[in-house]
Order: sequence, then structure tokens, then C-alpha cells
Amino acid sequence: MPEQLDLRLPDDVRLHVECTGPADADVTVMLLHGWTLDGRSWHRQLAALRDATAGSVRVITYDARGHGRSSCMALPTATLAQLGDDLAAVLDEAAPTGRVVLVGHSMGGMTVMEYAHRHPEHFAARVAGLVFVATTAEGHTHTVYGLSPRIARLIRLAETTGAGVLARCGSWRPPRALLRALRPSIRWMLFGDRCDPSDIRLVTSAVARASLRSIGGFRASIGAQHRLETLAELGHLPAAALVGDRDRLTPPPCAESIAGVLPATELTVCPGAGHMLMMERPEEVNAALLGVVQQVTQRPAAPAAPAG
Repeated sequence: MPEQLDLRLPDDVRLHVECTGPADADVTVMLLHGWTLDGRSWHRQLAALRDATAGSVRVITYDARGHGRSSCMALPTATLAQLGDDLAAVLDEAAPTGRVVLVGHSMGGMTVMEYAHRHPEHFAARVAGLVFVATTAEGHTHTVYGLSPRIARLIRLAETTGAGVLARCGSWRPPRALLRALRPSIRWMLFGDRCDPSDIRLVTSAVARASLRSIGGFRASIGAQHRLETLAELGHLPAAALVGDRDRLTPPPCAESIAGVLPATELTVCPGAGHMLMMERPEEVNAALLGVVQQVTQRPAAPAAPAG
């Protein structure tokens, strides 16, 4: 059973954190979920890491503020900048020593970029590998939902207007009956050619746990973030980027631009897959993740900085 932590942040938000593996492990893998999801979305990767590393690697998941079993927050803190700060706090509490591989899906990948941007010294001291799964460093630049640009603009206008309304709804959560009715739309937006019924149930369950404030509040900073320049400083790290060619939210140009500024990145495009790659294509995601972990574990650890 994973170790469960309740991490209380300076603004009194409580994060639900789950850890497996030794606290003093040389390598820790941190898995960061996407917008409106929670840590359960990584269940297939958790199993793969457990089987491949025999418990020698520490693995951490946590529910972002306003998501899953974490508490809601004040609307001004529903930003990627705050999520980057939260990531630094979770690392300090749950994995204070050793090297770290950061794995981010969608908003989770953007959180990794924001952490690197806002805490460059902290990032440089800890992070040894990166895996970006269906994410972007360019906000909504490439997001056209698989539709014509004109229709995409209309959808974005409706989406951003609706997000503003939801953001003012506080800690209320979406009615489950409404989510069941919206399941076909969720399936179209998030999945590609194939979708296991258990996966759409898990995603719907995760959305039902997210506060309306988080569903609406994070939309603005997600659409506006641009961090390619930040990523360009990280080319020395082992990295991988994966994307589905049917991804309507972060299509292949998003991953291609990440790989373009991280030239050593292994880029994997999954035919027929959508936005939920860790569920739709677990073999490809697991192979990329374990490949980066192997590169990190085979590199000698950098000497510790002198005290003081």
C-alpha cells in the first residue's frame, strides 16, 4: 500500500500525496496528472515502475490543488505559476534527497515547465530526467480540436466564457448525472480511435472530483503559458515526449516544438491515439518512462554541494 501524506501549503491548501519506495532512494519518479484529472490516471505506469524497478525507485503522485482528494483554493491561486510552486513544495516534503525524474501529462507537463521557470536553482539541483506526455509549451497556439480554424475559434470563445463562469462557482463539483450525459463528448475530446470503458469511467470519476473553480480557474493560464525558452535551457537532461496523432487538445505540433528545443528528446507519435496516452498507449508511455529512468540510474550522481 502506498504511503499517504497530507501536505498543507502556506496558503492552507491541503495536497493529497501518495508515495511508494524508500524515502532515501537515489532516484524518485514524480508523476503529475492533467487538468481535471487526479493521480489515479497513472495507475498503469505505477504498476510498470513497480515491476521494473523492484521497489528501488521512489514513486510519487499527488492530486493538484482543487483536484481529486486535495482541497480547493482561492481563485487567484488557480494558476500554473502556483502549481509550479506547489511542485517544489511536494519535492521538498516527499523526496528531499536524490535525483528526480519528472513526468507530466497535459497540465502536469506545463507544471514541470513552470517549476523550471520559477525555481531554476531548485530545479537544477534536483531534476535529472523529463517525460512529457500529451502536453504543450505554447498554450493554446496549436489547439484546434481537430476542426476547422473558424469552428475552433468559436469553441474556444465558448470554452473560455464558460470557464469564467465555472471559476466563480467555488468548491462545488460537477453533478455526476451531468457528467454521465456528457460522457460521449468527453470520450470524443480526450480519446482517439480506441477507448476502454474502464478508462472513460475513471476519467469521468476524476472530473467529478475536481472543483468547478479548478475546472474554470486554470483555463486562462493554461491557454497563455509559453515556456519554450525555459525548455531550451534543459537540453542536457535525458528526456522523452509523446503525443497521439488524434490528440485534439495538444496535437503533434505541440510535442514537435518541445522536441525542437530539446534536441536529445526521444519523440514518439502514437497513431490513432488521443490525449489520454497513459491509458490509451501504456506500453509506449511505459517504455519511454523506463528508458529515461534507466538513463538517469546509469549516470553517476552529481556530487553534493558543500554545506553553507
